[in-house]
Amino acid sequence: MTDGFDLRDERWIPVRLADGVSLRVGLRELFHRADEIADLELPVPPAASGLLRILAAMTSRIAGCDGVRLDDEDLGEDINGWLRLRNRVLAEGRFDPKLVNGYLDQEVPKGHLDLFDGDRPFLQDPRLRSQCVDGQGRPNPSGVNKLVFGRPTGVNGAVWFGHFTDGDPVPVPAAEAVWHLIAQLYYGPSGQCTPRKITEVKPGNGDAGPVRKSVSYHPWADDLFTTLVLAIPQPGACGDPAEDDACPWEEDALADPLGPLAPASWPGRVLTGRARHAVLLEPSQDRRLVTQAYLTWSTHAPPHAVRDPYVILDMPKAGGAPFARPADGSRALWRDLDALLLKGGGQSRRPAAFENLPRTLRTGLRVRAYGFDQDGQQRDSSWFEATTPPVLQWREDGPEPDMALRVGQCRESAELVGERLRFAARLAWRLATEPEADAAARVKLDPKKPGPWAHAAAAHFWPSAEAIFWSLLSPGGRQDTPLPLFIDAALAALDGAIGARSADLRVARARIRARAVLRALLQAGPARPSATTVGSDS
Repeated sequence: MTDGFDLRDERWIPVRLADGVSLRVGLRELFHRADEIADLELPVPPAASGLLRILAAMTSRIAGCDGVRLDDEDLGEDINGWLRLRNRVLAEGRFDPKLVNGYLDQEVPKGHLDLFDGDRPFLQDPRLRSQCVDGQGRPNPSGVNKLVFGRPTGVNGAVWFGHFTDGDPVPVPAAEAVWHLIAQLYYGPSGQCTPRKITEVKPGNGDAGPVRKSVSYHPWADDLFTTLVLAIPQPGACGDPAEDDACPWEEDALADPLGPLAPASWPGRVLTGRARHAVLLEPSQDRRLVTQAYLTWSTHAPPHAVRDPYVILDMPKAGGAPFARPADGSRALWRDLDALLLKGGGQSRRPAAFENLPRTLRTGLRVRAYGFDQDGQQRDSSWFEATTPPVLQWREDGPEPDMALRVGQCRESAELVGERLRFAARLAWRLATEPEADAAARVKLDPKKPGPWAHAAAAHFWPSAEAIFWSLLSPGGRQDTPLPLFIDAALAALDGAIGARSADLRVARARIRARAVLRALLQAGPARPSATTVGSDS
């Protein structure tokens, strides 16, 4: 231990062991006992997502055999050789404690893994004390509330998770401050921030974090050792190997905020070196709390076009560059499953981390997703964490390719019915509430007046659809036709949304019309409803 907060040995990472015991560990204990650890238990999913990227980069430095590591630049040119080495590492079943200690104690410069080091605090920039100042040259921190996701900031900040104000901020335990530090560097906002003066110019705006508003997907094993080894993206898929590849805590010098960006090399800089924010934490006297924080921009140089290994890439319908599938707090993980199992090449590409997974492990691998529903600038809505059952043996290029197609068929049927349900519920509301609407004619729907039934019907439908989805993939349900089952669930959801109002004659007629719209999907070649109109039977 030191007088700071040494992340190697301080207990700041919540984990759950295979025997069900929950505890906190430091980096050293995490790697020493990775084979005993069943799961991470960080209560802030965006922090867990960022931490996994950091741990994957560290794993590439630690894991190897016969003196060759998984981050070896020369081996990176030989993908088959790299995959063979990874298999050998996996066969060991645990990290070598000597290699763990050698990396943490010798390869990382002294103090760089200390949260409060005076010269090089972990993932921070100590220059902010002198660069974030007001007009009189006095320190101008951002406030500890700005650091912690979920706390309100400014005069109009909403109070959701506690009564915190900028006038009376509550210090954050140092362990929890690390979580939010990591989350800010990966998911931080764009736009206005604390001004930073380096030259005579004093910019006060920055760019969004590299994975803001996205969902990260990770192959998930029964133990953290296997999960971390599989988290290392294969060389070439996301950045190229480079002799000078380094993570921020491995660099001798701080990055120049006004200079060009270092190449996004594999694996260190791709996983840990793409932050657009600079942060500095101020500790309490005993180094157990964070009492103040600076958050500002770290660079205005254009980011490198590099693929993140854990996101699904979707293609714009109008053409252009692929983009990371955005997080949606109302969308369950199973609705993305076919994009993880199918080879891609159409409108989506599965994450690079899912390529070339060992065949011997696929039957037990699950998928863990971490998402943060945000806009591209300042608004944060919700975050989520979800895990599937073991499904990766169903990949299209695996031993059960038909199951990947089955997953896609079931998901597409559910989406089709869910979309038609939304229009049917809107139609019912229009017919029931607007006297001039003709129940026998083609009705134009106003997108600004959807009514309450569409949202209520969706809330009824999607949980039922998930249960149906998994039943269709069970051995006893694989011969069932998906569409009728989802339509039955949609009809029940529509009735649940309308409720007792169906006793009213006008509502009853609207309900009959809406149910006919849903049943029309069972006809040969059902037409998808347009975005603005629904006919009497289409």
